[in-house]
Amino acid sequence: MSSPDIKEVVKQKYGEAALRVSSGGSSCCGASPSCGCDPITANLYDAGQAGQIPEEALLASLGCGNPTALAKLNPGETVLDLGSGGGIDVLLSARRVGPTGKAYGLDMTDEMLALAEENKRKSGITNVEFLKGEIEHIPLPDNSVDVVISNCVINLSSDKDAVLREAFRVLKPGGRFAVSDVVTRGEMLPEVRKSILLWVGCVAGSLEENDYRIKLAAAGFEQIDLEPTRVYNVDDAREFLAGQNIDVDAIAPQLDGKVMSAFVRAVKPRDRCQPTCCN
Repeated sequence: MSSPDIKEVVKQKYGEAALRVSSGGSSCCGASPSCGCDPITANLYDAGQAGQIPEEALLASLGCGNPTALAKLNPGETVLDLGSGGGIDVLLSARRVGPTGKAYGLDMTDEMLALAEENKRKSGITNVEFLKGEIEHIPLPDNSVDVVISNCVINLSSDKDAVLREAFRVLKPGGRFAVSDVVTRGEMLPEVRKSILLWVGCVAGSLEENDYRIKLAAAGFEQIDLEPTRVYNVDDAREFLAGQNIDVDAIAPQLDGKVMSAFVRAVKPRDRCQPTCCN
């Protein structure tokens, strides 16, 4: 599966999800907003958070966690959300950092950006800016943000090393990396890895937890920590494997406890330059 293929399929599927929301449905199914998502994307935000944002922002969420609830965000800080979709985590972050802070959302999908701009308008929140671009090439200057968040998007990239290097670059010294992502424990089966549709569903492209740590360290990060937030059992596996031309009965038991959503934390050191500047 080549990188352009992955990127185009991700763009297509997330564009379709945005259009479903704009048409009165939800991002993960058809015309009914209440039809429910898979076990990875369901029930991530509590009623208090849902009440702070337009309904469409919640319906457009295709995340695997709730980084704004887990990340420490302070008034006056600048936050960047990688793969911001309909804008839910950007809008929640903007409320957390307050009028003296700012929240950026970065997305490559025109339909999601249009939906995010509409959700921004409905929310009345002004300290928000949505940017078009790819997470492997962040259109912001070096040392410009305090916190990088993301919600189940880094696993969709075919060049995760580039994403992590870019996150490191745009963070200020002492800045925090605080993302929700799907990770695996142990080696993933080839039958799952090769499914492009499962890649879009956040499973096939997920990093093994130790590989994630290694890649973060290679990018320059320190204080690396992966905290499981949901570990998926055999029944969950049956749900997200269904309809993928895979022998579900044979493979689901082998994924039991091996796929999890995790909160991934790391810090850009204050007292050391970037890996590329000391040559």
